[in-house]
Amino acid sequence: MKQKMTKVIALAMVASTVLSACGSTSAPAESKPAESTPTTTTPSTPAATTPAAPVEEDKTIKDLVLSATGNPLSTFNILYTQTTSETNILCNLVDGLCEINNKGQVVPCLAESWGTDDNGKTWTFNLRQGAKWVDVNGNEKAEVTSADFVTGMEWILNFHKNASAQTSMLTETIAGAAEYYEYTKGLSEEEARALTTGEGSKFAEMVGIATPDDYTVVYTCIDELAYFYTLSVYSCLYPAPQGLIDELGVEGFISMNNENMWYSGPYTMTTYVQGNEMVYTKNPMYWDNESKRFDTVTTINVESNEIAYQLYENGEIDYVSLGEAQLKTITSDANHKYSDMIVHDSQGRGVDQIMFNYYKMNSEDNTVDTNWNTAVANEAFRKAWYYGLDLTSYYSRLNAIDPLSCERNTYCAEGFVYLSDGTNYSDLVKEKLGVGEYNGQTMVRHNADKAAEYKKQAMEELTAAGVTFPVEIDYWIMGGNQTALDSATVLKDAFAKFLGEDFVTLNICTYISSSAKEVRDPGYHSIGIMGWTADYGDPQNQLGQLMYGYDNAYFANKWHRINMAEGAESTAAVEAYKEFTALVETANAITGDLDARYKAYAEAEAYLIDHCLTIPSHRSQPLCLTKIDISSKPYALFGGLNSKMKNWDTNSDGYTE
Repeated sequence: MKQKMTKVIALAMVASTVLSACGSTSAPAESKPAESTPTTTTPSTPAATTPAAPVEEDKTIKDLVLSATGNPLSTFNILYTQTTSETNILCNLVDGLCEINNKGQVVPCLAESWGTDDNGKTWTFNLRQGAKWVDVNGNEKAEVTSADFVTGMEWILNFHKNASAQTSMLTETIAGAAEYYEYTKGLSEEEARALTTGEGSKFAEMVGIATPDDYTVVYTCIDELAYFYTLSVYSCLYPAPQGLIDELGVEGFISMNNENMWYSGPYTMTTYVQGNEMVYTKNPMYWDNESKRFDTVTTINVESNEIAYQLYENGEIDYVSLGEAQLKTITSDANHKYSDMIVHDSQGRGVDQIMFNYYKMNSEDNTVDTNWNTAVANEAFRKAWYYGLDLTSYYSRLNAIDPLSCERNTYCAEGFVYLSDGTNYSDLVKEKLGVGEYNGQTMVRHNADKAAEYKKQAMEELTAAGVTFPVEIDYWIMGGNQTALDSATVLKDAFAKFLGEDFVTLNICTYISSSAKEVRDPGYHSIGIMGWTADYGDPQNQLGQLMYGYDNAYFANKWHRINMAEGAESTAAVEAYKEFTALVETANAITGDLDARYKAYAEAEAYLIDHCLTIPSHRSQPLCLTKIDISSKPYALFGGLNSKMKNWDTNSDGYTE
């Protein structure tokens, strides 16, 4: 990536500096005026001087300004959230054991070093000394110690404190974690919330975490887990200060805000106005004071990406993702001021899926939507979507230059894990599915003949079951978000064109502020389009979110709602989910041979997609205008730290590719 320098600077430098592609520039060396040369002169002769060397202007941005069009935070408790949009914010406020650098490597954070002496059965993390908890104004509250990591784990595993959020990662890896979770679930709320982690506590007795001293944390796994260290970047292993919980109380810690929480990350959040503005301020007591950080980062909420683009043009923000209309405007004019400034942003870390709701409620009267629930449980109905939907126009909203580069046909992302011979795990899945290669012309899986066949079968079977057509699809977006509305309209047109208005019709519905509270939790959605960014480097974490009968399976419970599905009309879908879950459980049990483990997961994932329990859609390939060097940002295929604003390179003139 190259900096765009003005002609004035380029001429002043005399010889231009060539920058490597996608490389960051180092900070300019300090310049000082040259000293005068002593000279013997007569009074009438001016003293000769040496001209001062030109000073290169510092283009580094000190106060970054960004925009956002998404939802505001629903929680400041990083132990509770399981959404990337919230983790992107909170990872700047609280640090974990490790973090991810711009090469995708796990590197030290609050832990200076780590390792295992028994092939992954136990893992020891050695904490750095001197890391502090501070308040919103940067005043010291306490030191970060090993006890905070014990408190954090107990909080997550306590059903009545964290309501099953984040538990799947721990119950699937840490010895005794599942048993402790079930133990707390059987207690009353009052009993569970009174539990502590001290010596002789039920937690200390049951769960495989130990603290030999204030700066050492030892985890005992359920088996030899070679990948466990990758979990160290994710928030399920984050610390929680007991002092803050004592200060706020359990209920207060659940609902804490930016003003009363404690911080250990690179920034504190000094301003938070819901749906309006957030201001991050550099943490003055941050342990990594040598890292590059901004003095402030301001995020302003806008109604649409079009407004964000105008703000970028006006120099009011430092980054903007480019939509279809903006890209066409820029690329159609060779003399456009941004014609050489379009940059590829980081590729999406997860694969967005069309997620079906198998137990939908009507938003009008909160009754069960039997028509939809019966239809979506029918496999032929879902397969008509799988083969019939051509989403090229929808992908153009993400990348108007090469829309089909966004298409994906697996659940886990490419490059996530590899077999010992270098085989990409996702290639195993595609091979089992018989998915062809990307050709840049049409969607790989689109097959109009197969779609017509499954549509005919579905309409016959579902008509006999009492379903009325067209089946209505309730798809929800935030009200007033023009970008979301434009994308939803394109999606609606694709359904009409490729599946037919006699079969389905997509209703664009709007919520006010929180999709979780207003749509997801009451179950008013027919579908959602989203993906899972892995928390650690193993397919278990991704596929585990769809397992039937597990409290902590995020998608199965929150979006698919398959555990709530009931009645004869849901039997086929439930049985398919049970079979998929059994395949995942088989893979989970293989720990000694990673190749065999990955092959077993590939079998489960192929079953999931072949039965269209979820339909892979895309992995974002966004284009942008940016004053941030994209290559300097974290590149995390797991852990959700891609927006941690640390060691970013910036240039106020912007970047080119």
